[in-house]
Amino acid sequence: MVREPLTEEQIERGRVLGAMLRAARAQRTMVDVARHAGISVETLRKIEGGRIPTPAFFTVAAVAATLDLSLDDLLRRTDEAATPGPSPTAPLRDIAV
Repeated sequence: MVREPLTEEQIERGRVLGAMLRAARAQRTMVDVARHAGISVETLRKIEGGRIPTPAFFTVAAVAATLDLSLDDLLRRTDEAATPGPSPTAPLRDIAV
């Protein structure tokens, strides 16, 4: 099975998702969040760094639940931030990607 290369938009969404999760983690350590989400610290590090641009749904759901984030809100904000053009969610523009 050959996997098609990711588009620039998919890669950018991965960067945005990682930045949002990193910002939501705030002062919590990666070890703490990864342990509570049931994933490895290295997986969390790669997601936050945008090196896994399309993480598994259940991985994102576990991290979101650990950080008390709504998946609906996370999806909406990721879509808005990764789509070119003006966005109504100005605070997301402040997140370094």
